[in-house]
Amino acid sequence: MYSIEGVVPVVHPAAFVHPTAVLIGDVHVGPRCYVGPLASLRGDFGRIVLEEGSNLQDSCVFHTFPGTEAVLGRDGHVGHGAVLHGCVTEPGVLIGMNAVVMDDALIGAYAFVAAHSLVKAGFVVPSRTLVAGSPAKVVRTLTPAELAWKANGTRVYQDLAERSRTSLVEVAALAQAEPDRPALSTSADVAVPLDQARATPSEPNKRLVG
Repeated sequence: MYSIEGVVPVVHPAAFVHPTAVLIGDVHVGPRCYVGPLASLRGDFGRIVLEEGSNLQDSCVFHTFPGTEAVLGRDGHVGHGAVLHGCVTEPGVLIGMNAVVMDDALIGAYAFVAAHSLVKAGFVVPSRTLVAGSPAKVVRTLTPAELAWKANGTRVYQDLAERSRTSLVEVAALAQAEPDRPALSTSADVAVPLDQARATPSEPNKRLVG
């Protein structure tokens, strides 16, 4: 955490920010948020806001132009390596891995931005739609099953924030696995990739986290 010109990042006690993430200046991280390893949130020009229950995963970058405010809305879900710059997302949005969302873009509520897509400056993504490509274009309306899949994945990250706050500690690696090695509390019963969820419509509670 770094202050700049006396402005200090704000992190709610119920959020988790990984120790290798960097937060600078006017950054606001709300309750039940998760900020992953090596993420960069630079509030050195304008304000960066993560609303309640959102997650910004490993190696993501969140920045904005001077005098502006960039917002990841409530229950937002940003995959590994994505870049958000000067944009606003409404509640329930999914930004895929390595996607780029540019300045003044507005991602409507519960919309999905596909992995590796580029949302150009000023583009408005309609609510509950999938956009993909470079530049991103509207592909179709999302199904109720896809929206449920995303909501479940976000809950898994909200749970991860709590798990990390209560049990994540830095350790030295073992030379070999112990014979009675414990299993983690998450499994395929909690979440699966979207392609698997689509292939098993009889099991609608299996969803993706990544």
